[in-house]
Amino acid sequence: MEALNRHLFLLLNAPPDPQTMLLLLARFLADDVVVLAAALIAVLWVWGRHNGRSALVGAGCALLTAALINTVIGAIWQHPRPFMIGLGHQLIPHAADSSFPSDHATFMWTIGVSLLLRGSWPRLGWGMMAFGVGVAWARIYLGVHFPLDMAGALLVATTASLLVVPVRPLIDRMLTPAIVRLYEGTVRLLHLPAALFPLDRG
Repeated sequence: MEALNRHLFLLLNAPPDPQTMLLLLARFLADDVVVLAAALIAVLWVWGRHNGRSALVGAGCALLTAALINTVIGAIWQHPRPFMIGLGHQLIPHAADSSFPSDHATFMWTIGVSLLLRGSWPRLGWGMMAFGVGVAWARIYLGVHFPLDMAGALLVATTASLLVVPVRPLIDRMLTPAIVRLYEGTVRLLHLPAALFPLDRG
């Protein structure tokens, strides 16, 4: 398995002199897409209605579960990144920590899988899945992850999202209203403009 993992990595990893446009695209996908996705989720929360906000809270619960799973895996099994063993070409800086699974891909795919299981914003869910593939490719191309790290990320994302499904009624009835009350109370306390932070959207 490890031999196949390294072979696939070398097939996907950037050459010594990558094309400028391809390198820029990879860097954008590797880091910026996750930030933009988080910003989009924040916008959807602010402007969303009750059902949409419940879906986002569910996705947030899945993300916390996925982060916990990744932390446990990283603590139990330390898998070196390609550059830590002198394999391939590293084109972005990264800490020399465990590579498995990829946190970036886990983030994208957990949101995608969670929204698709919920049936809310299916286009956004599929979009997150598609951009997650782009993130996975980019981080392998730039030399900071192995393909197996991405397979692990998809497995963790799916598992975490499925674990949240049985508690969806609790999320809808109790957790989402509590978070909405906290959010709206903060908006009122800070006197944020209603035009940008509308309340009572139902």
